[in-house]
Amino acid sequence: MKDFLKIKSFFLPYKRYFILSMLFLVAMTGMGVLAPLLLKYLVDDVILKEQYELVPYVALAVIVVAILKGAFQFLSSYMGHQLGINTVYDLRNSLYQKLQYLSLGYYSRAKTGDLMARLTGDVEKIRNFLSGGMVKLTRIFLTFIAGLSVMAFYSVKLTAVTFIVLGLLIAVAYRFQKVVRPSFRTIRKSVADLNTGIQENIMGIRTVKSFGHEAFEESKFYHRNDEFKQAHLDSSRIWSRYFPVMEMLGGSCIVILLGYGGFLVLNEELSLGALVAFFSLIWLIVNPLTDLGFTINNFMQSVTSAERLNELLETPEDILSPQEPVYQQNNKTEINFKDVSFGYQTRKDTLSDINLDVSPGKTIGVLGATGSGKSSIIQLLFRAYDTTEGAVHVNGNDTRQLHLSKLRREFGIVMQEPFIFSASILDNIRYGDPYASMEKIIDSAKLADAHEFISELPQGYDTIVGERGLGLSGGQKQRIAIARALLVNPEVLVLDDATSALDMETEYHILSNLKSMMTNQSTFIIAHRISSLKNADEIIVLDKGKIVERGTHQELLQQNGIYRKTYDVQHASQTENLRRRSRAL
Repeated sequence: MKDFLKIKSFFLPYKRYFILSMLFLVAMTGMGVLAPLLLKYLVDDVILKEQYELVPYVALAVIVVAILKGAFQFLSSYMGHQLGINTVYDLRNSLYQKLQYLSLGYYSRAKTGDLMARLTGDVEKIRNFLSGGMVKLTRIFLTFIAGLSVMAFYSVKLTAVTFIVLGLLIAVAYRFQKVVRPSFRTIRKSVADLNTGIQENIMGIRTVKSFGHEAFEESKFYHRNDEFKQAHLDSSRIWSRYFPVMEMLGGSCIVILLGYGGFLVLNEELSLGALVAFFSLIWLIVNPLTDLGFTINNFMQSVTSAERLNELLETPEDILSPQEPVYQQNNKTEINFKDVSFGYQTRKDTLSDINLDVSPGKTIGVLGATGSGKSSIIQLLFRAYDTTEGAVHVNGNDTRQLHLSKLRREFGIVMQEPFIFSASILDNIRYGDPYASMEKIIDSAKLADAHEFISELPQGYDTIVGERGLGLSGGQKQRIAIARALLVNPEVLVLDDATSALDMETEYHILSNLKSMMTNQSTFIIAHRISSLKNADEIIVLDKGKIVERGTHQELLQQNGIYRKTYDVQHASQTENLRRRSRAL
């Protein structure tokens, strides 16, 4: 229950809907109790006293009560739905906002399918309870109190027997909710695992097909689906035991009350009309109590979902803007790494003692083996992570003192595997600057050597691409991503192996364009190919998280280190390829 109450800040702003729903519910309950009283009057004062001329009036009263009850029920339900829908609207917005500001460290541990399940299925469970379950629980309580109060007015003895039998129904329902909650938690986890598996399979379908692993993926899915099925079967077994018991107790309650009530009527301790009213009131109470299992089911699912949602909402945001950020006046960005060391959660030595000065207009090349820490430098640059030791300075200010969004807007970053949205090519490029003119978009595409192939597409810039750029080659996706980064005219351009899918001629053309454009802006080029780096003003070579070599292309060739060995291997490979081509000709 405490997990559900933790999200009260989302439904308290709409408490007026809850209050109105409860008021209409009280009125509806009153109409429900009034109907049995009319039946008592019909039997005792109309039929037994043979005042048949009053029958039409009593019938009319019953019809009016039924209409009012239906109207109050509609209004109560409508207000309940207003409460649930508006609460969930705010809750889902807050969850999505939370996801936007969680660090990349969180996403490296989280599962996409699980997050999707929380924002869809778990949120929907909350809505179901607030919209209908809460009203049902309150209705059961009000009907129970009102019904027993009227019963006690006519016969305390019969009411006491009724209370004992109804107490058994409540005890069974309470025991049920204690048993069923763990099964709902298992169901929600199995749903999240199933969603994760489906999402990963769809995103990685090319890899699946390239390895011919369709059967293997089927077996993985069957296993997850079987866990999902077993979780539901376990829950259904609990339900299957619950309802027969509730039906049996409910039926027993009616039999006992009719028997004992008939005895009281024969002994003239209770009128026949009062017994008829009792019987009607019993059904008025027993029916909702029989439905108590569904309502508790609804509530326990919402509690389990609230627990999962609170877990997400309470996840700390470890990369935040300071309360009083420093606002930079200088438009030209100077970057300094000062004694920087950094490690991810599983590694403590990703980067060590990094010192690097980058003045405006300077191009820095970064070379290193896989896992040497190349991309980690970029992650620290736009503060995806914070340093373990030392600091990254932008224009003399520690990045931790700067406003996070403003800092990141100074960078244009292109990753090796750029993300392409399921939208038009125009929208993908314009993502960098939603208000950019078409002329500016085309200029950026030309600089990225993308305009020509885009123009050849059937709809040109309006061509819709599939999810994650399905339908485009790796090189085309990289060029669109470069155009997107150039559109913002960044103070610092970062190419993280962003030309790896391009042929050398296209790569040379793009890098030449960037060289002429970025005269006053800094550029970081991370690459494995020497051809991508050789024109940089300074090249640093990383090995096991440390800068082991630095200098220009010519200076590094003379050092006979890692850079020279890499150059020799690549040069020999290129020479061999040229020989093979000449032989083929």
